[in-house]
Amino acid sequence: MLGSTGPTVAEILTSHQSGSGSPSKTAARVADDIAARGDDGTWITPVPRDELLAAARELEARPGARMLPLYGVPFGVKDSIDVAGYPTTLACPDYAYVAEVTAPAVQRLLDAGALFVGKTNLDQFATGLNGTRTPNTIPRSVFDDNLICGGSSSGSARAVALGQVPFCVATDTAGSGRVPAALNGILGWKPSRGLISTVGLVPACKSLDCMTLMATTVEDLDLVADVIVALDENDPWSRSRGPHHAGTAIRVGLPAVDELDFFGDDAMRTAHVAAREHLQGKGFAPVATTIEPFLAAGELLYQGPWVAERLVEFADFLAAKPQSILPVIRDILNSGKRFDAVDVFRAQQRLQELRARVGRTWVDFDVLIVPTIGTTFTVDEVLADPIATNTTLGHYTHFGNLLDLTAIAVPAGTTSDGRPVSLMVIGPALSDDVVLASAARLIDEPRAPLFAHRLHVVPQEDRR
Repeated sequence: MLGSTGPTVAEILTSHQSGSGSPSKTAARVADDIAARGDDGTWITPVPRDELLAAARELEARPGARMLPLYGVPFGVKDSIDVAGYPTTLACPDYAYVAEVTAPAVQRLLDAGALFVGKTNLDQFATGLNGTRTPNTIPRSVFDDNLICGGSSSGSARAVALGQVPFCVATDTAGSGRVPAALNGILGWKPSRGLISTVGLVPACKSLDCMTLMATTVEDLDLVADVIVALDENDPWSRSRGPHHAGTAIRVGLPAVDELDFFGDDAMRTAHVAAREHLQGKGFAPVATTIEPFLAAGELLYQGPWVAERLVEFADFLAAKPQSILPVIRDILNSGKRFDAVDVFRAQQRLQELRARVGRTWVDFDVLIVPTIGTTFTVDEVLADPIATNTTLGHYTHFGNLLDLTAIAVPAGTTSDGRPVSLMVIGPALSDDVVLASAARLIDEPRAPLFAHRLHVVPQEDRR
């Protein structure tokens, strides 16, 4: 794993609760780090230094605050999610508005004592997997300034990988959290849809949208999930978390390497094969399988009518201010107009067939492991061919929400020429704890199977 230059959630909590550190000292460090780097494409709206320090002092003065589960832990929020008093821009200045209400998921973090640091950069309207589709400064991978950062949650991944914050709240509709996590050597967890409320998120495709978390350790993901995962009666997709994993052997489905596509990237193929060989002795029981039905579902995302769902949110703005939208995003939005109701039903029927096929595979194994990305691109390569390169980046991620899966991008070293390698662990809906346990094993991180947060108890008022 790429070593973060900043402390983890767990380390910050230990420091703050012991008194060896404080929210004010942490806030000052974060503000100074952001200022020192300047506009590098990570943040769109960072909280001003004086405001961040004031929030930290207010937290310190609050009775009993030191016992809050995220006391003084700084975090970022993707700029498609509302935080009251701050602009939500979606990387489109003419679309921007100042939010009046904080998204419930973010509010839960604030109530738990976390410190909001600012809004992070993204591909405009959360449309894209590469991070170059922004009128703001284009962020770059922390591995190489020539490499793309990945998107659409580009700034979120970069902020965590740089160690500026230990975690970020982002989104993942088609890979928007997992791809930038892979390109920056961190963990990007796409929970089962509905575990984290999407109220207060400007939709990309509302039926597929999913909040995601980025961090550098599974322990940090567990700590944040314990706070942010909750039922929300205002979110029609909301549902309770699934069972905990008991720590037993995990059956892992492995497609034949020849079935995987690395798009001519031999170094990435070699690195992936080596990473798979390291599964031995980590509590995994390999099972041969095929990835064909998963990929077939992924092809429906942009070849099918789901792209038209973006017009539910953006059609009026597209009609009123088309020149305010980046040309590549404008073309994608306009492409949704070609579909009719027959196309929708035809695609839904095909997707249901594939869901049934995929559903039957989980009898044979608990999780599937594939590459998160099959290759990488430079910024120049993406700008020269934005559609084809973006499709390639989503090869292994597009099907996730269409098939109602949970998944996590897990760093797995580098290629021989120094580019990031990432494995993706995939499981059926509500198998999130097995997926997180798998990730911990992959990075050799101890994870006890019976933590309280994994025996998730739903408060009486939240039960339905």
